[in-house]
Amino acid sequence: MASTSLIGSGQYPEHDLSEFPAALKGKRILLCTESFGPVNGVSRTTLMLVNHLRDHGVQVAVVAPHNHTNHNTFSPPPSPSLSPADKQPEVRVTGYPLPFNPELSIVYPVRNSTLYSRTFGNDAPPDLIYLASPASLGFQVMLQLRQQPKEKQIPIICNFQTDLAGYCSILFPAPLSHAAVFAFDAVQSYLFRHSSIKTIFYPSRFVRRYLENQKVQSSKLEVLTRGVNTTMFNPSRRSEALRKEIAPNGEIIFVTVSRIAGEKGFDFLAKVAKEMDARRLPFKMVIVGGNRNPDVEKEVQELFDPLREKGTVTFAGFKVGEDLATYYACGDVFLHCSVTETFGLVVLESMASGVPVVARDEGGPSDIIAHEETGYLVPPDDLDGFVAKAVKLAEDHQLRFTMAKDARVAACEATWEKINNKVAWRMADTIARRELEQGKLPQPTKAVTTTAQQLVPVYGWLMMNNALRETVTRSIVDARLVGGLGVILSFWVITGAYVVFTEGLLWAKGRVRKAAPTK
Repeated sequence: MASTSLIGSGQYPEHDLSEFPAALKGKRILLCTESFGPVNGVSRTTLMLVNHLRDHGVQVAVVAPHNHTNHNTFSPPPSPSLSPADKQPEVRVTGYPLPFNPELSIVYPVRNSTLYSRTFGNDAPPDLIYLASPASLGFQVMLQLRQQPKEKQIPIICNFQTDLAGYCSILFPAPLSHAAVFAFDAVQSYLFRHSSIKTIFYPSRFVRRYLENQKVQSSKLEVLTRGVNTTMFNPSRRSEALRKEIAPNGEIIFVTVSRIAGEKGFDFLAKVAKEMDARRLPFKMVIVGGNRNPDVEKEVQELFDPLREKGTVTFAGFKVGEDLATYYACGDVFLHCSVTETFGLVVLESMASGVPVVARDEGGPSDIIAHEETGYLVPPDDLDGFVAKAVKLAEDHQLRFTMAKDARVAACEATWEKINNKVAWRMADTIARRELEQGKLPQPTKAVTTTAQQLVPVYGWLMMNNALRETVTRSIVDARLVGGLGVILSFWVITGAYVVFTEGLLWAKGRVRKAAPTK
């Protein structure tokens, strides 16, 4: 690895992605993620990266919120090439579960120094911090780190995988949605543009445009698609017994795999199902997924009445592993109606299973599906067009067969090994660059490490250290940092409003259901 060229060129070199960087072995990586376990596409992607790094001898410490669902928790094994003395823990931090998605939490304030001491120890800070889909935990880490003197700023790599602003625009009513979108835009723009953020991986052109609109430097942006386990998700998983159970009269089977939530486009999918039923198309629709909040799941299911009551639409619940792969492969056509996906891993898993896709042309799926080759992309609000493409695939067996074969071939080009190696190389290059820069920087004096730049920063992150009294008595004011605190506090205000609003809404709907007369 020609690390000397990194400083002079200002660019990272090209690497053979079939090879893992040997220089990364033994390095300490602090990986912070907003969810950890096989509960969603982001979590599964993160798990694969952790396993890949540990398999190659990298010390990876994982920090994630507690799992409030007591379901689908998962702890990856430690690296087989490192001794047990090497710390590779999984640290769970406390937070408040989101009402519409209890698998995610708003993490309570926590200091970076606490994370360091609980992972690699006080005397061995991480060589690099990796933030998977940063939100409440990742924002805290970034904010605190930028307040440190430059020589103490551990480099950060982010993987932008969740469109928080997009979710807010769907979940909140106006004008709260506008305030929420503004807050998330401001927070992400403020944090991502700082020099401590070395690389931001993005999964699709849709996300890149969003980040550039938030004034994030283009030089930091690097595309990182997703891989798929083509052994697990494979047409060979097709089960005639399951197909007979789903569609006993040989109906066409439409499959959807998604977390059951309002922002996933189920209102659109319900309209699609009802329109296909009105056209007397013989079909069955299977929706795989769930939500730990039963009120949310019930609300989505009711969108499909009376088709659900007739058995035309069924909800299969959560499926993982081979069971999930079997449901994919048993479908004839995969329907994807979400417009908030930054990538859409389920689309790639469906293609690997030999099932063509009809999707709304918004977000990540637009970069995955080759229109009219591996599936169809339809304008987001074109209900008639979406139904027409779904019906066309349902009625044309030869077209469906050809697209299924092409979808499988395209998915097999996306291997997790090369994608995770790309992350590993960027980690190795970033660490090498920092080591070179540190060699050129003078050692800080005691006076430097106690300046206002270190102490004023958000006043010890909401009074979590003893520097508050000292900084207040000195009357040190840094307008830029105070502004940063204001931006972050706006995030917490909007998040609090979200919790209050959704908890109240769910309570009210529950009361209405109880008061409604039973049929």
